[in-house]
Amino acid sequence: MNRQQTSTPFPLGAKKVPAGWNFAVYSQSPVSELVIAPLNNPKEITAIPLDPEKNLTGSIWHVFVPSNETELLYGYRVHGDLLIDPYAKLIATGNKWGKNRFEKYKTEPLGIAFVNDTFDWQGDKPPNHPLNELIIYEMHVRGFNMTYKGAIEKIPYLKELGITAVELLPIFEFDEVDCLNVNPLTNKRLWNYWGYQPLSFFSPMQRYTTTDNALQGLNECKEMIKAFHAAGIEVILDIVFNHTGEGNERGHTISWKGFSENEYYIKDANNHYLNYSGCGNTLNCNHPIVSDMLIESLRYWVTNMHVDGFRFDLASILTRGQDGSVLESSPLLDRITQDGILSKTKLIAEPWDAAGLHQVGLFYQSSWKPSLWLEWNDDFRSVVRHFIKGDPGYAGRFATKLCGSQDIYGTYGTPLNSINFITCHDGSSLRDLVTYQQKYNLENGEGNNDGVCFFDSWNCGVEGASTDEDIERLRLRQIKNFCVALLISSGVPMIHMGDEYGHTKNGNNNTWCQDNERNWFLWDELQQSEPLVAFWKKMIQFRKDNPILRRNSFYTAKDIIWHSPTLAEPDWNSHFVACTLIDHEKGRDIYIAFNASSHEQLIVLPPGKKWKPIINTGSNSLVMAPYSSLIFQAD
Repeated sequence: MNRQQTSTPFPLGAKKVPAGWNFAVYSQSPVSELVIAPLNNPKEITAIPLDPEKNLTGSIWHVFVPSNETELLYGYRVHGDLLIDPYAKLIATGNKWGKNRFEKYKTEPLGIAFVNDTFDWQGDKPPNHPLNELIIYEMHVRGFNMTYKGAIEKIPYLKELGITAVELLPIFEFDEVDCLNVNPLTNKRLWNYWGYQPLSFFSPMQRYTTTDNALQGLNECKEMIKAFHAAGIEVILDIVFNHTGEGNERGHTISWKGFSENEYYIKDANNHYLNYSGCGNTLNCNHPIVSDMLIESLRYWVTNMHVDGFRFDLASILTRGQDGSVLESSPLLDRITQDGILSKTKLIAEPWDAAGLHQVGLFYQSSWKPSLWLEWNDDFRSVVRHFIKGDPGYAGRFATKLCGSQDIYGTYGTPLNSINFITCHDGSSLRDLVTYQQKYNLENGEGNNDGVCFFDSWNCGVEGASTDEDIERLRLRQIKNFCVALLISSGVPMIHMGDEYGHTKNGNNNTWCQDNERNWFLWDELQQSEPLVAFWKKMIQFRKDNPILRRNSFYTAKDIIWHSPTLAEPDWNSHFVACTLIDHEKGRDIYIAFNASSHEQLIVLPPGKKWKPIINTGSNSLVMAPYSSLIFQAD
């Protein structure tokens, strides 16, 4: 059969057509052959030579393969290396955690071509929660309960907690064996556990499945997403479009680098990889070929996998041009924002990169007002941490953060553009934030030189674990104070997995390589921490029950009254912040107060209302304990 007459350069990837398969890949490097094998017999390898006279259109190599197979393993040979197709929808890496897949890259096909699957979504529909109803739970699939199926088992817990969206750390296929560090205390090897080292932008992570059958594993991922939706929980993916797992010029060649490294990566005049990601390379996101691939990836995850949105890791890299300079307008972001499918999803940016570019409040400005993009608001994190631990000079800024960061989003957005968070995967847990003032990262194998060295934590008087009951009571109050601040603030709250029960990483603030209790959700500890978990549940429910905490617009003078201990007389030079939120519809005003000082404070409730105590992290009286918060609501 004449392959030149029957193959086409589009679509890129592998596509089943009548009587066979069409394969197409973009490559500036010469592709010598397509390598295929039946999925059920990987040793039955067939190499199909590619001739530029017959199999090349422009920079796209394409070939028709007559076959009745509905699943095929495949890869492309370039300069002797067998490469993964960047558009492969599955990769045959297996489900065994820690198995070195680089050992077989030169001898086995890598991608899996398969006929459009017949997974039964059973009428699955996205929950499509309004932004003001989101309670985001940032979680790691392996850390939560090891597998996609394991995550399904624990959905009732998340539903009871009150979660309406999960933000999953990377579930694209990644290279967990990339880390070469050894724990110097145990001599055990370490892992690229978090998953920020992608091998594919399409294939779900195989090591999160219970089967070595990749197609069944794909269905397990879909079953998890469907189960979350059935519980009314949206699924947001943390995606890594800023770099790949190929490293710099000395790194592995597994896919993009072998095909077209000058198009896929940002390089300098000396042909060295520019490293705005801190991971060795920077994806050339605004090159047309690369942006096409990324758009197709996002659409695939929405249309084929039914996800509800994306959190873009180090998203400021997406605003860099092909020479690394910061663009006034990013073609990729324009495409995402204006796309008929993607613009209807949740779009969340981590608006900075590893090279110092910081764009909080400035990430994507356009004629859209408010912007469709939400942002991780690290200013909220920093200001709330400093105020709650009693640092001077933060009262006014703390009040601004509680009101949705109008100083940042007042021009281009609303409070709902702000993802409010106290902690996330990257940094200390909430328990450690009130227990340690130094980092304890020696177990990461980098001489305690990794992780951030500036701290806005407070150990409450003793470094590390303590048997002093007063210290422990203070720490518990501080955890609850952070919870209150997070859940009464305008914006979209995000809770980090395990913070609700007081998970500790033992002071390690960079646990990217720890596949152990530092990162795992410790279900055995949940029961003994039930009072703290109950507090989080109560605060989440309180937020849900009160629309004035979930505003779509910023407060005005008629909506909020600020106080010091004296009513309607705020003192922005103090450690005390209080306010009354006016409920114009039902008259159920809310009085909120924070005492971030080391002494008690007597408060006075506004007259003319019957006030019901809702929360008091100190005691059940109008004398506020040191470092405490309280909420009253008018009946």
